[in-house]
This record gives sequence, structure tokens and C-alpha cells, in this order.
Amino acid sequence: MPSDSPRISKEGDAERMTTVSTATEHNESLSKRVPIPPNQAQEGVGAALASNAAALDVQMHEYANGYHFPPKYPIKEQIRMGLVSFWEFYNTGFGFFLTIYSLNVIAWGGMLFLLLCNAAPEMCYVNGTYDCNHIDSPRRIWIETDSQILNGLFCVTGFGLAPWRFRDWYYLLQYRLRHDHDALRRLAGVHRGWFRLAGSDQLPVNLGPKNIEEAVGSYNVDSVPLPLETISDAPPTGIRAPQTKMWKMDFIVYFNVANTFLQCVLSGFMWALNRYDRPSWSTGLFVCLACIASAIAGIMMGIEGKHVKAIEGVPLNKGDLERLARDKELGIPHYNNIKDKDPEEIKEKERKKREKKEKKWFRKSEKSSLEPDTERQAFCD
Repeated sequence: MPSDSPRISKEGDAERMTTVSTATEHNESLSKRVPIPPNQAQEGVGAALASNAAALDVQMHEYANGYHFPPKYPIKEQIRMGLVSFWEFYNTGFGFFLTIYSLNVIAWGGMLFLLLCNAAPEMCYVNGTYDCNHIDSPRRIWIETDSQILNGLFCVTGFGLAPWRFRDWYYLLQYRLRHDHDALRRLAGVHRGWFRLAGSDQLPVNLGPKNIEEAVGSYNVDSVPLPLETISDAPPTGIRAPQTKMWKMDFIVYFNVANTFLQCVLSGFMWALNRYDRPSWSTGLFVCLACIASAIAGIMMGIEGKHVKAIEGVPLNKGDLERLARDKELGIPHYNNIKDKDPEEIKEKERKKREKKEKKWFRKSEKSSLEPDTERQAFCD
């Protein structure tokens, strides 16, 4: 026994040491999960604000030059800023003309829509007879009047912009058929807001219209539009957008030209034939096609322009800088992108949308695969 007693004591000490160490680890784990006491709440809030400010500081220096996209303003402030910008634009000659033109298109187009919906039944009476489709009814007469006025308004853009549209078409054909790169450079100068040439993303970031003449020889000439002054402004982010896919230029140029040609066809029907001889389908068909062609080209230009701005950035005004500085002091973060949204949240929404489309497609394919089996079973029965 005496010989065994030291072994027993050692084992007992080891067990006690193990128990103590286990209890210590358990207490440490509990202490990590213990909530912040009330007297430390203020310190926790301060730490949270400091971490938010640090995150904001990181976002502020995401670009090498420290650029930050403009912050997203509340809806009321956006409306106020939009109204101020519109008033400044309206006070210019072109702004006044465009406003009056747009109001006429909206007013006469709205009236035509209401007439087609038969919103005024009293205009359907002809010599005491109720017939909305009678050729001499006030409704049909006003439909013709509205259609002629809208056709004239659409001719302002369809024919007024024709010289510039055919110029773009000529440059595009020169590049496509004769492989004239200078023609493409001139086309890039015309559409400098959204089109980028191959290699333009390798140009010096400080190169712009103001110093392009002084920097001759320090860049690849084929990557710069013609004339040289039409080069895009130096990107505020210090990063230039990559080359624009050529099919997008084809898409926009051809749809703009198509709008002019469709307007010619519509005008031929409207002016060469009177309302008694003109086919009833002609007016609605060509008005719709002309509007769709113009709208598609405009939408594509807007999307591409937004993509370029998302990479190259947009200039900041004094109000943007003051808002960013104030929010930084308050610990209000702003995401450094053009939408001022969490990139991870955007990716998650896109992923869910993509999964929803895939499930919908799978259900349709599964349903279509079951239909032949059902038909075969019915045939066998």
C-alpha cells in the first residue's frame, strides 16, 4: 500500500488539476458570452460608432485617389434637387423648346388614348344616331386631328435629327465595309458619353479634353476619338471604363435610322391618303414601330452611359462633399458605388432572382415533358 499511495496521490492531483483547468476554461467561455454591463453600454456605443467611422474611412479610400461616389439623398431632397435642376434647364432656349414639345406630345397623345378608349360617348352621335365607328362622327374626326398633330410632332425628331443619324450611319459603314478606323474614332467622339474605344482604358488617367493637345505622343492615338478634343473627361475614380462592345454601336445607330425610315412611311400614309382611303391599321402600326425603335435606342444609350459612370465616376459638387463629411462625423456609412447600395445585398437579390427564373424554367420543362406522357396514356386508353 505505501508503495501505491504516491501513485494514488499523483492521480488525484492530476484529476484536481484537470477539473480546475476545465472549470477555468468554462468560466472564460461564459465570460465571453456575458452581456455588456449597464455601466459599459456607453463604451459599447462609442466603440460601435468608431467601428462605423473606420468602415466609412475604408470606403472613402477605396480608390487610390480617395474618390467617393455622391451619397444617396432622401426622396424629398431628390425631388427638390430635381426641380431646381429642371428650372435651370427650362430657363435655357433648348430647355424651353424641349419642355413645350414634350408637353404637346403628352397632351395630344393622352387625348388620342382617351378617344380610342371611347372616354367621351357623346362624341359618337351622328345625325341623332349613336355610332362610335362612323367615319363622320366627332370621335373619328378628332382621332384624325390628333393623329395628324402627333405625326407632325414626331417628324420634328424623326426628320430633324436625320442629318446626324445618317452621318453616324455613314461613319459606321465606313468602318464596317472599308475598315476605316478613323471613321470609328469620329463615331466615338460623337458618342463620347457612353462609347469607349479599344485600348482607351490604358490611357493616362489624367488625360482629358483640356490637356490632350499638350500630351501628344504620350498615348496610343488609335484609342482616342476624333477630333482629339472629344476625348472623355479624366475619370474622377482614376479608372477608365473598358472597351464598349461594337454590336452596341450597330444596335443604336441602326435603330435610330430605322426610326427615321418608319417616320417617312408613316408620313406617307398620313399625307398621301385621306382618312377615307387610308387603311385603318397603318397609322397605329407605324406610330408604334417608330416609337419602339426610338425608345430602344435611347434605353440602350442610357444603360451604357450608366455603366461607364459606375466605373469612371461622376463629378462631386459642394453639397455632395459636405454631405459625405457630415455623415462621416456622425458615423453614417455610404457604400462607394453609384447606387450607394450594399454590393453583397445586390448580389444576393440577383442570385434569388436567378434562382427564381431557373425554378420557373424547370417547372415549365417538367410540365412540357409530362404532357406527351399524358397524351400517350390517353391514346392507349
